[in-house]
Amino acid sequence: MNVSIMAASFDPITNGHVDLAERASRVFDRLIVAVYRSPKKALLFDVDERVSMVRDALAHLDNVEVNAYSGLLVDYARSVGAEVMVRGLRATSDFDYEFQLAAMNRKMSPRLEVMFFLADIRYTFLSSSIVKEIAELGGNVSDLVPESVARSLVDRFGSHEA
Repeated sequence: MNVSIMAASFDPITNGHVDLAERASRVFDRLIVAVYRSPKKALLFDVDERVSMVRDALAHLDNVEVNAYSGLLVDYARSVGAEVMVRGLRATSDFDYEFQLAAMNRKMSPRLEVMFFLADIRYTFLSSSIVKEIAELGGNVSDLVPESVARSLVDRFGSHEA
């Protein structure tokens, strides 16, 4: 059985993340979506909220499980038997960062492969940071995130509809 891992802070999960998980779930027998507990950035949602949103968004995928993790991703990947780390690329700027990250992960865990998926053209502009800013300023994000995430953002920021 081939096991892969897809990790991020998912603050919040977007339709781009969902697309990536759906595509990876078709390639691998088992996909573990790992929600990073405490990234070094300001978070809108706590880890339990993020895990819940990710589980809800990916509930239709039978071979996907969602867990929170802390510490080094390579250590977590080893602990769950993951052989491949799935990463998404939206633009060349992503590649520069992801290349460095992959090289460092390879140094720490030579047996863990990295597989890059190119973002669907519909999501090349999409990031959690942009979604949060649009929602905070009263914009409609319903076509950018799963329905439950859109509701969570309205709950957090309030509705700004006229």
